[in-house]
Amino acid sequence: MPGIDECLMEAMALPGARGASLVDWTSGLALGTAGDSPTGDHEATAAETAELARAAAEFDSFTTADHDAADPAAYEGPPVEDLIVSTRAGYHVLRFVETSFDSSVFLHLWLDRHTGNLALARLRLRDLAERLVLG
Repeated sequence: MPGIDECLMEAMALPGARGASLVDWTSGLALGTAGDSPTGDHEATAAETAELARAAAEFDSFTTADHDAADPAAYEGPPVEDLIVSTRAGYHVLRFVETSFDSSVFLHLWLDRHTGNLALARLRLRDLAERLVLG
């Protein structure tokens, strides 16, 4: 079971990976970073991606369609699995991590558009999120 640093190093081993981070979307703080940041500042990138993650996780449009409204207790884990933002030069994949506390963290992987493999990145981040040990 990898910790934060090991998880980020595994993410950086993906083809086309330019940067990776684990972010707390409640505070906007990076809990760990590896590689480059699209803005040159990992903390600024963490704060900006946290805003996007928070919007997706809190807006009903993204969270209510996937569970039984009659039995909200039947649903467990983060309401959103992942987000993908495509830019002309790359992809940003945000994978929510289910935790034993409040599930307010996500993995952010920045991929080069020409050398990265988006499908592989989504699968690998899912695996990393499931195995990540926090605490």
